[in-house]
Amino acid sequence: MKFRPLGQTGMDLSWISYGASSLGQEFRTVDLGEAMRSVHTALDLGMNFIDTSPFYGRGLSECLLGPTLKGIPRDRYYLGTKLGRYDSAHFDFSAKRVVESVDVSLHRMKTDHFDIMLCHDVEFVEMSQIVEETLPALRKLKEQGKIRFIGISGYPMKIFRYVLERTDLDVILSYNHYTLQNTMLGDLVPFLRSRGVGIMNAAPFSARLLTNAELPPWHKATPEVRRVARRAAEHCASKGVDIAQLALQFSIADEAMTTCIVGSANPENVRKWVEWADTPIDEALLTETLAILEPIHDWFYIEGRPENNDEPIRA
Repeated sequence: MKFRPLGQTGMDLSWISYGASSLGQEFRTVDLGEAMRSVHTALDLGMNFIDTSPFYGRGLSECLLGPTLKGIPRDRYYLGTKLGRYDSAHFDFSAKRVVESVDVSLHRMKTDHFDIMLCHDVEFVEMSQIVEETLPALRKLKEQGKIRFIGISGYPMKIFRYVLERTDLDVILSYNHYTLQNTMLGDLVPFLRSRGVGIMNAAPFSARLLTNAELPPWHKATPEVRRVARRAAEHCASKGVDIAQLALQFSIADEAMTTCIVGSANPENVRKWVEWADTPIDEALLTETLAILEPIHDWFYIEGRPENNDEPIRA
């Protein structure tokens, strides 16, 4: 397992981190025993950061992590969660809810502090509230020792510039934006580094788009995006490679992305990711696959309030 520094936090995170959204059954119904074993497998294989949220499973992920991590020394891993998003359309970034949310999450996961606390999917609300109310409330909790580092997460690239042009952050988490299909987060790296921000990338498979698995019902990929992605997957298969392997290898290759967060409630998947990470990337296949995906390169969709998004690229 390789480790990289996260901005100016002093933490070195494993280049693959464990995303606990699957423990909240966001993609499928899971076996709880198997889900708990997937966390232990991740830790045993060297992943030292666990990412979750009260939104995942509407609290289930956090509640399951509590007993799963019981008995494991707290200095063996870094733990991050989020606040502000609690259901599909339930958002509350008020200062009062910040305090309540942090305390509830601490109780669920049986810990006295979080290494990272993120404002979750801030593109769904008036962004000025994040700067003027939410982050100041989090800084008070940081002073109390309940949180070590603070940041935001979300889908549109625009949100990171908006917040960082108005205040400071320790870290950011972006998803679906540093993959075989979309590398917009890479374009933002110079700006983020100029602000001393730690960069975390999530979802190298773009919610199954870059896999051979069926897409979840809520996936927003257009028919054209699905068609091109399928052709890329079929090309990889013809060369004897799972496109998911290439996708993971690509997403962890850039050292500017401290860690790549990947989630599964299946321990065999976790073992497979580590094996893929240790396998040299097929550069010829990568070039061929990127060429196939070129028609949908940097395609993205609108998420949250339209004014918090850039103009989408049609595909």
